[in-house]
Amino acid sequence: MKRRLFVSGVTASALAAAAPATSAPRRIGMTDVERLQQRFAEVIASDHRHGGQLNIENHAVALADSALKLQDSGSATDRVRSHLYGCAAAFRSSAMWAAIDGRRFDIAINHMREAQALAEMAGDQAIKFRIWSHASTMYRHIGRPAQAMAANNVARSLHINRRDPMFASLGLARQMAIHGACGDPIGTCRAYDEAQSAMHRADPGAYRPVWLNAFYDQAELDSLALSSYLALRDWEKAEYHAYRCLAALRPHMRRSKAITTVRLARAQLEQGAIDAGTHTAISVETEAATQHPRVALMLNEFGGRLNVIAPASTAATTWYEHARSTWGTAA
Repeated sequence: MKRRLFVSGVTASALAAAAPATSAPRRIGMTDVERLQQRFAEVIASDHRHGGQLNIENHAVALADSALKLQDSGSATDRVRSHLYGCAAAFRSSAMWAAIDGRRFDIAINHMREAQALAEMAGDQAIKFRIWSHASTMYRHIGRPAQAMAANNVARSLHINRRDPMFASLGLARQMAIHGACGDPIGTCRAYDEAQSAMHRADPGAYRPVWLNAFYDQAELDSLALSSYLALRDWEKAEYHAYRCLAALRPHMRRSKAITTVRLARAQLEQGAIDAGTHTAISVETEAATQHPRVALMLNEFGGRLNVIAPASTAATTWYEHARSTWGTAA
């Protein structure tokens, strides 16, 4: 009896020693975080090429979910967990922006709420700024300037604005756009000057998150000034900032180039340069004109204004023929 117990015990011990240690928890580290951050950079690049697409939004949501699943897949330090929440918040903020850019505002609000909760858990000032700054743009686009200003004020109240003037500059640039939407030319001009001054104070060599480096520069500041002066119906100043923006745009900013080109066309048209404005509008890349919701809407509005200003002109005929051949409708 004792011998059987002894043999059984030895056998059990040997089997236990030979068995793989499958119960040991996986260790989640900064390598996992860096892998997610690389995926985030890819989402940003895709957004600047295409923008507003539902597949970009869905991809960003899936990546946010995968960042959260990592939280439950093993052990990690508090620092790593904070970074994982930050990655999830960043992906959700990109989903939010894709929905805003695609005019899916109800969905964008849901993404915003998810992103805000994740950013709080991450304690990441930069991503909090991005989310609230996106919220200000969203509310401006849906015609709620008071909420746009309130959201932008939250972004501007974060201490990262005092630490890095580039964030302060972006906050002021977004404030400028809200002033323009509210019909306030004095506030618009003042905010532009302050945003430009803050940009000049910013250290060009300072570390900044990939999303900020990818889009905010002199071209974007002039793009927001262009939007502001279009809202104010100051067509001459709008045209000036459009040319400045186009001259400074980096090659990867394809969506921004399309939007700026349509805005330039509108500024030219409203000043009576009918042929020039039509030629500018026709120069917008077909992919942007047919696949980007915001660009398509702006081009449709351009066609509507052309029909009001010069319905029987050669330019109008050229435009309608171009619209039919490009996307099958008289825009």
